[in-house]
Amino acid sequence: MKRIFLTAAALLSTLSLAAPLPVKAENSASVRRLLETRECFGCNLAGANLKGAHLIGVDLRNANLKGANLESANLEGADLTGANLKSANLTDAFVNGTSLNNANLTNVDLSNAHLYNTDVDGAIMANIDLSGADVFNTAISIGGEY
Repeated sequence: MKRIFLTAAALLSTLSLAAPLPVKAENSASVRRLLETRECFGCNLAGANLKGAHLIGVDLRNANLKGANLESANLEGADLTGANLKSANLTDAFVNGTSLNNANLTNVDLSNAHLYNTDVDGAIMANIDLSGADVFNTAISIGGEY
């Protein structure tokens, strides 16, 4: 009996780890709103899975995107002014003509991202990962003028 219980527990644990992380119930309406209207000013998208999303020109001013997955997302022309992106995953994201002014970018993973003509005035950029990133005409530099 113990063997059956342990086998079932191991199987369920494996399946739960392999399953994709769903969008939290409290922000699924906000995700739907964002994708349908291209606007989600000040909404809560903490932990949302927006991997590969086409978010061209969206309004995410003052949105909470803490820990959100924006891997390979297209944020061209998006307005994320004042957004909280703390610990968000922007690996391979396309960030062109995007406003990140006054945004919290603490611990953001921008590895292999493409940041072109991105506004970052007043943004908090502590401990960001830019490994392999392509940065052009964006005020991000390592210890000096850009």
